Amino acid sequence: MPPRPSTAPEFVHYLPIATTLVSLAFLAVLIARAARRGWPPHLVWWGVGVFFYGLGTAVESAITLAGNGPILNRVWYWAGAILGGYPLATGSVYLLLPRRTAHALTAVTLLLVIVASAAVLLSPIDPTKLDAHRPGGAALGWQWVRALTPIINLYAAAFLVGGALHSSVNFFLSGTNRARAIGTALIAAGGILPGVGGGMAKAGMVEALYVGEFLGLLLIWAGYSACVKAPAPVTLNSPAR
Repeated sequence: MPPRPSTAPEFVHYLPIATTLVSLAFLAVLIARAARRGWPPHLVWWGVGVFFYGLGTAVESAITLAGNGPILNRVWYWAGAILGGYPLATGSVYLLLPRRTAHALTAVTLLLVIVASAAVLLSPIDPTKLDAHRPGGAALGWQWVRALTPIINLYAAAFLVGGALHSSVNFFLSGTNRARAIGTALIAAGGILPGVGGGMAKAGMVEALYVGEFLGLLLIWAGYSACVKAPAPVTLNSPAR
């Protein structure tokens, strides 16, 4: 059975094409920096996160241009709802926490991500709930899978958004590195916007997700660039890293 008909795509439905192009450019920047610095875990995980971010928006672009289908809708949910923020947050975990703690947290949470991913990829798709030009989670036959995504995304928000906010406040209060304070604040804002858009998408407003993804990635990249260009943070008891 074909997807449900919908109105013709509007301008906002083409926005994921721009987001995908931004993702590719940002990914190239991350890979280049990771290679120069010996592939540190936080940059590797951020690169993985931007890859899946771009994969999700690339699928959204394909749905707008060619129409929706079971495979595209499934991959969209997997790349966006399951892996949209988790790798980025894991990068922040490796940046902010001791390596042993980061390994432990990643081992535990990655198991949940693998289970959720398998469930999404194996779930039947109800074609009667597919919109012709708009993806959605309602088409998943195993709706219980959608109860796992808030757990993953809350963890992602805690470290991506929470970690960035914590760093921003510390930099502002210390007065030692105002550029990094602004940069980490931008990263926090960029991490919030796709989550807000995703919440609205669950209510059927997938267009809000498209806007949130585009603006969120721009803010994350701007914040990352500000932090990279800023002087390295210095503490009283340790040399600059």
